[in-house]
Amino acid sequence: MNLRLIILPLLVSGCFAALPPQTNAQSSLDAGDPSATAASANLAQSNLTYSRPTQITKIRNYAFDAFGPLPIGAAAVVAGLNQEDNSPPEWKQGAEGYSRRFGSDLAIAAVGTTTRYALSEAFREDALYYRCECKGIFPRLSHAVISTLTARRGEEGHLVFSVPALIAPYAGSMTAVYGWYPSRYGAKDAFRMGNYTMLGYVGANISLEFFHSAPRSLVSRMHLNNRHGAPDSGGNR
Repeated sequence: MNLRLIILPLLVSGCFAALPPQTNAQSSLDAGDPSATAASANLAQSNLTYSRPTQITKIRNYAFDAFGPLPIGAAAVVAGLNQEDNSPPEWKQGAEGYSRRFGSDLAIAAVGTTTRYALSEAFREDALYYRCECKGIFPRLSHAVISTLTARRGEEGHLVFSVPALIAPYAGSMTAVYGWYPSRYGAKDAFRMGNYTMLGYVGANISLEFFHSAPRSLVSRMHLNNRHGAPDSGGNR
C-alpha cells in the first residue's frame, strides 16, 4: 500500500513535466525558413485528426463509464476483495455485507465519473481517451499514463493539464467517507481510497491503449460505440 502512495505523486509530477510547451507559429519566420513552413504544415495536418465529440457522444460515453458493464464488473471484483479483507468490518460478512460493499464501490465510481464529466463540461474539456499516434511500447505507455491527468481543449484539441481528472477520483471517495462509511473514517481514508481509484484510471487507459483494437478484444467488443476511448484518429501503428 505504501508503494501505491508513492507512485501517484510520481505520476502527477510526470504529467506536468511531460506536457509539451505550446508554441505559436510566426509567419515572418515561416516565410524565410522552408523547414519551419513544412513543420507548420505537418502540425496543421495532425490537427485535422482531432474531431471534437458531439454532446450525444459525450452522454453515451458518460453512461457507459458510469453504469456500463465495466464499472459494474470492477465494483464486483473490488467488493469481493473488500469482503475478503472484511473492510469495513462494520458491514460484516455474508450476502448483505457483500451487497453493501458492491453498492458502495459502484456508487463511488459513479460519483467520480459524474464529477469528471460535469467538470469537464464546465472547463470546456474533452474527457475522452485518445490513443497515441506514436509507435513503440514505451511511448504509448507514457501516453496512457500522462493521459490520466490531461485532456483535450478547444476545437483543435490541444493538450492541457486536467483539473477535473485530478479531482474526480477523490470526489467519489470523499462522498463515500462522509456519506455512508462508518463514522471513524475520515479525510485520510478518503485520500487513500482516491489514490487507488487514480491507479485504476491508469490501468484503464493502458488497457484502452494496448488492447482496445486487439483481435477479438473483450475491451473492443464491450465498448462498441459507447466508450471512454475515442475513435482511432491515426491508425498508423
